[in-house]
Amino acid sequence: MNQIGFDNAKYLSMQSEKIQERIDSFGDKLYLEFGGKLFDDYHASRVLPGFEPDSKIKMLLQLKDIAEILVVISAKDIVKNKYRSDLGITYDADVIRLIDIFKSKGLYVGSVVMTMYQSQPAVDGFIKRLNNLGINVYKHYAIEGYPSDVQKIVSEEGYGKNEYIPTSRRLVVVTAPGPGSGKMATCLSQLYHENLRGVKAGYAKFETFPIWNIPLSHPVNAAYEAATADLNDVNMIDPYHFEAYQTLAVNYNRDVEIFPVVSAMLEKILGYSPYKSPTDMGVNMVGNCIIDDEVCKKASCDEIIRRYYAALCDARTGRIGKDVVAKIELLMRKAGISTADRKAVAPALEKAAKTGAPAVAIELNDGRIVTGKTGALLGASAACLLNALKALGGIDDEIELISPTIIEPMQRLKVKHMGAVNPRLHTDEVLMAMSICAVTDPKAKLALKQLDKLKNCEIHSSVILSQVDEKTFKTLGLHLTCEPQRHVVVNEN
Repeated sequence: MNQIGFDNAKYLSMQSEKIQERIDSFGDKLYLEFGGKLFDDYHASRVLPGFEPDSKIKMLLQLKDIAEILVVISAKDIVKNKYRSDLGITYDADVIRLIDIFKSKGLYVGSVVMTMYQSQPAVDGFIKRLNNLGINVYKHYAIEGYPSDVQKIVSEEGYGKNEYIPTSRRLVVVTAPGPGSGKMATCLSQLYHENLRGVKAGYAKFETFPIWNIPLSHPVNAAYEAATADLNDVNMIDPYHFEAYQTLAVNYNRDVEIFPVVSAMLEKILGYSPYKSPTDMGVNMVGNCIIDDEVCKKASCDEIIRRYYAALCDARTGRIGKDVVAKIELLMRKAGISTADRKAVAPALEKAAKTGAPAVAIELNDGRIVTGKTGALLGASAACLLNALKALGGIDDEIELISPTIIEPMQRLKVKHMGAVNPRLHTDEVLMAMSICAVTDPKAKLALKQLDKLKNCEIHSSVILSQVDEKTFKTLGLHLTCEPQRHVVVNEN
């Protein structure tokens, strides 16, 4: 396990070089739309072992002297209080988080673009907050007939009504908290305004998935479809690319569908369209940097199964419809995989059936399986975590890493003073307790030293875990899945 299938250094070099070439091809400036997450791209790191989650940031740092960042957010998402499920924060809060991180990395953030602006009170309040933080905000408006009425869009009544965003660098990176924020429209609006000012500016997309130069049915591309199943994205052969070059290239439905409109807009703005296909618009060297295809195929199949379990749980809690689950089931059948391929599942379910209570199993990176059951003092997640650390440290299973004399007062505090219903310790509480014990107990100290070895281990729970336990496992780098079952805790005080 933990095999490498992707050459990250080669990717950084090739991607940076291609972006520089794209800037030069237009002359003065390039507006580069960033798809996906600009950093913390854990999906890519899971399906392409060796890809570093912060690869995009590292690539940008190589170009930081010529780059600036525009952060785009839709006013509609602020009004709807839309949030990022992976972080549990709203889009507007994420804008501020993104800006802080970019600045801490030494990247220049030029401004924030508010798309679909209609002078909503919540939106105006957020703009004022950004202004108070010293951040410039520019407003873009809804355009009647968008995206089909090209004549109106590319006119004074369309893009001409948007505020022009002053930029000072040759590379303008346009990013957002999530999809549907208006990144492409912002780029094209800027091209319109730059052209009026005599600036030779161009547009391109920074792409990661789907990977255009590997097969449509490749598990890496299928994993991307699974990850975006709730967005109704579908991978497909780019018909425009095949017509122009007689070469198969993979893209996805939204880019293929909008390409004729984008091409027409570019032609009206620039006087010509620089691209013959939506694939041409992308800068994507990922496929050239896969060094072990079998490793990436295996990792991607594992990810599809994880996405299936996540969809089951989201459907169980009402966050998505069952159609999303059905779509991922179809992807699994096409890939010839099933939940039986996830080795941690069966031991967790067997332990739960045997004990009549929630259970958890971890597949360690060396292939060993460790389980944990629900007990009087610890929940199944905490018990499994302790058992895994014992196994990794070669510590006898009978040894207590945390004395009951420490656990019991913590339980009383939780129930009697903190309002908790479940007296059993969660994973974060267990780690805190063990860190205290480690001051005097060498075994507890040894166990804590094993935490880094949990990264990339697979873990499965027989029930949907609490947010606390889920966050702990994700922070430690474990790949978590859960059965779509809730466990109701009664007060056991």
